[in-house]
Amino acid sequence: MLRDIVVKNRTCRRFQETESIDIDSLKELVELARYSASGGNVQPLKFMLACDPETNRRIFPHLRWAAGLPEWDGPEEGERPAAYIIILGDKDIAAGFGVDHGIAAQSILLGAVEKGLAGCMLGSIQRNPLRKELGIAERFEILLIVALGTPAEKAVIDDLEQDGDTRYWRDSDGAHHVPKRKLDELIVDVGKSEGQK
Repeated sequence: MLRDIVVKNRTCRRFQETESIDIDSLKELVELARYSASGGNVQPLKFMLACDPETNRRIFPHLRWAAGLPEWDGPEEGERPAAYIIILGDKDIAAGFGVDHGIAAQSILLGAVEKGLAGCMLGSIQRNPLRKELGIAERFEILLIVALGTPAEKAVIDDLEQDGDTRYWRDSDGAHHVPKRKLDELIVDVGKSEGQK
């Protein structure tokens, strides 16, 4: 059921690094992105795939992992992703990319969950050093990176407390807690101005 996959699709930042992902599995995930919506059906996205340890080692230092956990520098060796999908915008096709890369990344992550994997959508990227490291042509804008692997952490969804603190956190057992607003807080009635009940 789609709801179960969406709920299970929690951002994961610690993986079982030795559990590899093959290139065909990454291509299957990109196929889901290919079928996803694209503004004006322009389809300007391209995808760079990495699932070998050497390429992964070259990508990892250019990523920032969790702004909400400032004391944490990211996954340690052995907990790093087994694969990456770098989502690129082809400037020879379009000048801008709207929300296409977000839609594509979500499709990839939902497909990953269906395969028993987990992932993290990363936008905090040292783009110029990564471009140089991997020899990414200037015509490609580096939009997002999806890190993938077999999860090595548990994620828990909590109802947002009355204090309204949306920061995620880890408990003493290492479980990652993600506060979410309740459904009735998200629904705005048509025709009612702010402040009305």
